[in-house]
Amino acid sequence: MLMLFYFMFIWGLWVFCSSRKHLLMTLFSLEVIILTLFIILYYYVVLWGSELYISMFFLTFAVWEGALGLSILVFLIWTPRNDFFDLYNLLQC
Repeated sequence: MLMLFYFMFIWGLWVFCSSRKHLLMTLFSLEVIILTLFIILYYYVVLWGSELYISMFFLTFAVWEGALGLSILVFLIWTPRNDFFDLYNLLQC
């Protein structure tokens, strides 16, 4: 069962590295990575019998990451552009 979550983590990393040009797919793959890391962390915390506060802090940072990514996506969509990274030149001022 734990091997499935490791596979999901590797798959999320692969999708993140291969779809760098599309912001929405990048955000989805980051969410998959965060959720699988949370499941693995929760499994080990329960296995060791530790407190579950670390998992709540981890979920808090995951929600912040998701909200920030979604707000950046909405900002980029509402400007007269789309969510493809190839159209942006971040080096220009």
